[in-house]
Amino acid sequence: MATIGDIGLSAAINILSAFLFFIVFAILRLQPFNDRVYFPKWYLRGLRSEPSRSGAFVNKFVNLDFRSYLRFLEWMPAALRMPEPELIDHAGLDSAVFLRIYLIGLKIFVPITLLAFSVLVPVNWTNDYLEKSHVVYSNVDKLSISNIPNGSKRFWTHILMSYVISFWTCYVLLKEYEIVAKMRLHFLASEHRRPDQFTVLVRNIPPDPDESISELVEHFFLVNHPDHYLTHQVVYNTNKLFKLVKKKKDMQNWLDYNQLKFDRNPSSRPTRKTGFLGLCGDKVDSIDYYTSEIEKLSKEEAEERERIKRTTKSVMPAAFVSFRTRWGAAVCAQTQQTRDPTVWLTDWAPEPRDVYWNNLSIPFVSLTFRRLATSVAFFFLTFFFMIPIAMVQSLANLEGIEKVVPFLKPLIEQKLIKSFIQGFLPGIALKLFLIFLPTILMLMSKFEGFIALSILERRSATRYYIFQLVNVFLVSIIAGAAFEQLHTFIHQSANQIPRTFGVAIPMKATFFITYIMVDGWAGIAGEILRLKPLIIYHLKNFFLVKTEKDREEAMDPGSIGFDTSEPQIQLYFLLGLVYAVVTPFLLPFIVVFFGLAYLVYRHQIINVYNQEYESAAAFWPDVHGRIIYALVISQVLLFGLLGTKKAAQSTPLLIALPILTIAFHRYCKHRYEPAFVRHPLQEAMMKDTLERAKDPNFDLKGYLLNAYIHPVFKTEDDNDSATGAQEMETILVPTKRQSRRNTPVPSKYNGSSSPSLSEVVREIP
Repeated sequence: MATIGDIGLSAAINILSAFLFFIVFAILRLQPFNDRVYFPKWYLRGLRSEPSRSGAFVNKFVNLDFRSYLRFLEWMPAALRMPEPELIDHAGLDSAVFLRIYLIGLKIFVPITLLAFSVLVPVNWTNDYLEKSHVVYSNVDKLSISNIPNGSKRFWTHILMSYVISFWTCYVLLKEYEIVAKMRLHFLASEHRRPDQFTVLVRNIPPDPDESISELVEHFFLVNHPDHYLTHQVVYNTNKLFKLVKKKKDMQNWLDYNQLKFDRNPSSRPTRKTGFLGLCGDKVDSIDYYTSEIEKLSKEEAEERERIKRTTKSVMPAAFVSFRTRWGAAVCAQTQQTRDPTVWLTDWAPEPRDVYWNNLSIPFVSLTFRRLATSVAFFFLTFFFMIPIAMVQSLANLEGIEKVVPFLKPLIEQKLIKSFIQGFLPGIALKLFLIFLPTILMLMSKFEGFIALSILERRSATRYYIFQLVNVFLVSIIAGAAFEQLHTFIHQSANQIPRTFGVAIPMKATFFITYIMVDGWAGIAGEILRLKPLIIYHLKNFFLVKTEKDREEAMDPGSIGFDTSEPQIQLYFLLGLVYAVVTPFLLPFIVVFFGLAYLVYRHQIINVYNQEYESAAAFWPDVHGRIIYALVISQVLLFGLLGTKKAAQSTPLLIALPILTIAFHRYCKHRYEPAFVRHPLQEAMMKDTLERAKDPNFDLKGYLLNAYIHPVFKTEDDNDSATGAQEMETILVPTKRQSRRNTPVPSKYNGSSSPSLSEVVREIP
C-alpha cells in the first residue's frame, strides 16, 4: 500500500502537472488567434471583438508583449472579482448555484479539517496498535482510527467528533438550502418573460374517431380553461426529417470544405471515392458529388415535410398548450385534469432551449417499458464494471500480491517503480476506466424518453452518482481490503475476516488520496486548458470557416456538463465525510480540490461556458439529498467499524445519528423543496399583475405562437421559416362529433386564439 513517500511522489507529479497546465494556459490565452477559444462567451454576447495588433504580421497571431507573460496568474483574482448578483445576470442562476456546491465543500471541510488535525490526529498517532498487529500497514495508517486498540476508551473522541461533523454539515446544508430557495424565488420573480412560464406540456391525449389531436386539445381547454387558454402547438414525429436535415448539413460542410480547397488550388479539383467512408469505390469529383447529394437530400427533405403536413400519423398524442397568464398555466400544470389520472397528463413545459425534441415522438405507453429496460441495463453495467475496478485495486496493493506471487517482488521492490505504481498509476487507471461512462449513461437517459435536456442531465447524474458509490467507493474498499490482507485472509479462520475488513477499510484512504490528486488536482487544472476544443477550433478555422457564423459555430464553448461534474463533486463529499473521523489525513486533499475547482469553474463560467438552458437551480434538491446520503453512509460505516473494534459500550450512541440526519432531511424536503417543484399561485398572480401594468398592449399570442415549433422547421430562410411555422399550425374545422360532451358549440376558433367564457355562452342556441 502507498506510504507517505509514495503519496509525496504522487503529489509532486500532480502539482507539477497542474502548474504546467496553468503556465501553458496562461501562454495560450494571451495569443490573439486563441482568443475565441478562451473567451467564447463574450464573443457570443457581442461584448468582445478580435484583438487588434499593430505592427508586424506576426502580431496578429502571437502576443509579443513579454510584460504580459509576467502576469500569468492574473486570471485567478479576475475570476473571483465578479460579485454573485452580477454573475447571475451574466451566466444564469444554474451556473451561480453550481458554483455554490464548491463553496459548500469549503464551508464544511475547512473547519472539519482544522478540528480533526487538532483532535483526532494526535489521538490516533499516540498508539502502537498496528505495530503489534499482524496486518499490512503504512505510516499513513498510523494517523487513522486503525491505530486505536480494540475496546479503547479513545473511541469516545471519534464518536464525539462524528456528532460535531454531522451537526456542522447539517447546519451548513440548512443555511444553503434556505439561501438557494430564496435565490430561486427571487430569480423567477425578477426574470423576463419566457414562453415556458405560460406553457404546459400535455401528454397521453386520448384518441377520438371524430376529431384530430389538434381539435381535441382546443375543445378540451376551451371547456376546462375557458378564460385562460390561448393557443397550442401539437407535437409532430419529425425524427426522420431531423436526420435528413442533419445529414444535409454535414454534406454542406463537406462541400464547403472541398470548395475552399479548390479555391486555394484551382489547378486541381478535389476527388473522393463513393464507397464506404470514401475509402473504396469509384473515384469522382468531390464538389460534383456533394452537390448532387445535397440536391437529393433537399428533395427528400421537401417530401418528408409534405408527408408530415398531410399524414395524421405524424401527429403525436401530445401538445404544448399556452395560456393567457402565468396563473392559468400554473393551475393547469399542477392539477389533475380528468377523472382518469392516466390521460390528459399535464406538466410544466421546458423552456424551448431545454426541449429534447427527439423524445417527444416516443409513445407515452412505452415509457414504462423503456425505463424498466434501462434500469436492468444499468444494473448489469454496474455489476460487470466491478471487474476493472478490482484490477485497479490490484495495482494499489502490491504488498499483498507479493506474498502470493513472490517472483514479481524484485521488480516491484525497486523504489521509484513501486512509488509510481502505488502513488500515481491506480488513480490514472481508474480515471481512464471511467472516461466513457458519462456518454453511456446519457444514452440510457435518452432511451428512457425524458423530454428535457435538464432532466436528462439530472437523470444521468443520479446514475453516475450511484455507479461511483457502488464501484468507485464500495467495491474499491472491498476489493482493496481483500488484496491488502490477502495473506491474512488465506491463513485465518472465517470468523476473523470481518475484523480484518474493519481494520482494512481505513487503510483504503491512501488509494482515494491518489485518486483525488489525479482527478481533483491535475484533472481540474487540465479543465482550464481546454486542449480538445482548442485543437478542434483551429482545425475547423483552417478548413471550414468562411463566414462569421461559421466562426461562432467553430468556437463551441460547451456547457458545465451537470451530468458529469456534479456526481464527481458528490464523490468528494462522500470521501470527505466518510474519512473525516476514520482517516483525517485525507481531508487536506479534499479542501485543495474544492478550492481549486471553485476557482477554475468560476473562470470558465464567466469566460467560456454558455449554458444551453436555464432551470432556475431545479437540481438543488438532488445536490442536498446526495450530501445527506453521504453523511448517513459515513455514520453507518463508522458504526460498523467500531463494531469490529470491540467498542460495544460506545457504539449505541451512534444509532441516533442516522435517525436525526434522516429527520433533518425530511424537514428540509417539506420546508424548502416545494419551491423547486411547484410554482406558487401567489407569485404567478403578482408577476401577471405587474406585467399587465407595465406592458398592457403586449401581443402575447404572437409571442407564444411559434415558440414551440420544432427546430427543423426553423432551418430555412427567415421568411420561409415563418411561413412554414404558420403552415404547421393546424387550422381547425367545425367539429364532426355528434356529442357535445367536450365542447359547448361547434368550434370556429383556430389553435391561435380562443374565446372567453361569456362569448361561448352567448353563442349557445
